[in-house]
Amino acid sequence: MRKTELSKPRSYRMRFAALSAVLLAVLLGSAMLGRFPLSLREIGNLLFSGLSGTEGTWKDGAQKVFFEIRLPRIAAAALVGAGLSLAGVSYQGMFRNPMVSPDILGASSGAGFGAALAILLGAGYFGISLIAFCFGLAAVFLAWVISRFSKTNQTLAMILAGMMTSSLFSAGTSFVKLVADTQQQLPAITYWLMGSLASIKKTDVLFLLIPTAIGALPLFFLRWRMNLLTLNEDEAKSMGVNTGLLRVIVIVCATLLTASGVAVSGMIGWIGLVIPHFCRMLFGYDYRRLIPGSVLFGAAFLVVVDDVARLATTSEIPLGILTAFIGAPIFFYLILTGGASRES
Repeated sequence: MRKTELSKPRSYRMRFAALSAVLLAVLLGSAMLGRFPLSLREIGNLLFSGLSGTEGTWKDGAQKVFFEIRLPRIAAAALVGAGLSLAGVSYQGMFRNPMVSPDILGASSGAGFGAALAILLGAGYFGISLIAFCFGLAAVFLAWVISRFSKTNQTLAMILAGMMTSSLFSAGTSFVKLVADTQQQLPAITYWLMGSLASIKKTDVLFLLIPTAIGALPLFFLRWRMNLLTLNEDEAKSMGVNTGLLRVIVIVCATLLTASGVAVSGMIGWIGLVIPHFCRMLFGYDYRRLIPGSVLFGAAFLVVVDDVARLATTSEIPLGILTAFIGAPIFFYLILTGGASRES
């Protein structure tokens, strides 16, 4: 028994190392693949030239393709995937429910309404992302305010308020689609709502990086405390943990991750629901391992899905469609099994 317990940390470290290697391989493979293929040597020369400022050898147009198109898109896919997965596992721990997803409090619906409204008003791409981000935050804030006035259990009240807020903003999005121009605005709204990273630029990566970092860092440093949220309220308080403050921090951070990801990529479902379950199979239920594992797994997963989206056919497949094809069967399995996962 003692030998088994001592071998577990080593086993988990090997799994983290393997998952990190997979993510690195996925990133390199994504940089090489595309309509304009790049060799590993060309990528190395481009990176060295960009860091050192020296000239290198590569095909004509490779520098623009790599730095202006491919690298920002890969970075955005990794950040969005990591953020949605981290938000999902955080919400699942806070609500003590493995079936919870990042849009439970209405962040995705709010961001979707904001983007649709921005397209209707003729905003540019950056304006669409900014307005979507603001409405995503506003939706969760509205759900939180409503729940504070409820006399029922606060956790249940917040979930119900999130459902109501999500329904409200979804209705608003439907109304915007109803009055939008059917030739240009309506197709743009519909395509955005299905999710895509085709229009990502360097400025979008910077816009995504800041709220993602602000949301992810507190969750990473508080990951050991998040284990206490799965305990009874009185037990957690007896251990000196302010569960109310911790829940507020989790909500704020997870909302930043969800709203920023949806604002840049559009509506991409299932990642925050499915990836945490895979990570529990690999790392167990301890949030000290589950949170970094979800970040690595989520980043690798969405980068691979985005590769399929841009390479499978001559025209891009919306990311929301691909993640639904993968996530729906897994969710069906989780329903049949009650969402149970084995402890590793």
